[in-house]
Amino acid sequence: MRCGLMMAVMNLAPHESLRGNYTDMAADWTVPQRIADYTAEHQDIWRLLVERQTALAERHACREFLHGLEVLGIGDTIPDFETVSGRLDSLTGWRIVGVPGLIPDAAFYDHLAHRRFPVTVWIRGRAELDYLVEPDLFHDFFGHVPLLGNPVFADYMQMYGQRGVEAGAKIDLLARLYWYTVEFGLIRTPDGLKAYGAGILSSAAEVEHAVASTEVERLPFEAATVMHRPYEIDKLQNTYFVLDDFRQLFEAAQTRIA
Repeated sequence: MRCGLMMAVMNLAPHESLRGNYTDMAADWTVPQRIADYTAEHQDIWRLLVERQTALAERHACREFLHGLEVLGIGDTIPDFETVSGRLDSLTGWRIVGVPGLIPDAAFYDHLAHRRFPVTVWIRGRAELDYLVEPDLFHDFFGHVPLLGNPVFADYMQMYGQRGVEAGAKIDLLARLYWYTVEFGLIRTPDGLKAYGAGILSSAAEVEHAVASTEVERLPFEAATVMHRPYEIDKLQNTYFVLDDFRQLFEAAQTRIA
């Protein structure tokens, strides 16, 4: 599996098969971050990843993502969730909550519906810089949090969470929408084709592949098509859907699930 795998689309395995520590979580699946527990090695890994992906983002990410990196102060040390939550709350009313790793759909969507974004508290090892089975702190934070500072995208994420709470057995269709937008979305801008999906912007291989490869399919975004398009989680994507404007996402979130 790739590091772009999202929490909402996996069937939750027993705790023993997951990497995170689920022993001290609250009823809503949250855990404290414990910023002091990150070692010098953890900080080095974060710095390496941030430096690499920021350089790629400056070339290939949309302006809204880059603005989020700047205003939220995401830099070369592991961010404190409470500090960043304060900045995020003042911008769009969102906060970050720590989670041990993958969490069930119901918990994930409920957090989104209440403007809380779950971020995994553990970070990958040095041997996993380019490949990771489960989403970690870097993927969740660097990939997802910057756009939550954008009012339009932030409102879409809350609306998406509300739809997830209501979806019931049709949750797989909403998962596809998440996959092709929040994780692997592209957008046309005055500066050309840019990435906004977390699965793209947190992966060195995916970002170049998504934006520059001549061997992938890039289709105009249309929610009904997206919801019925299968995807693969363990390789670079072959298909991406391209927005013309983030406001298209509101229409997508309201699409009838059938």
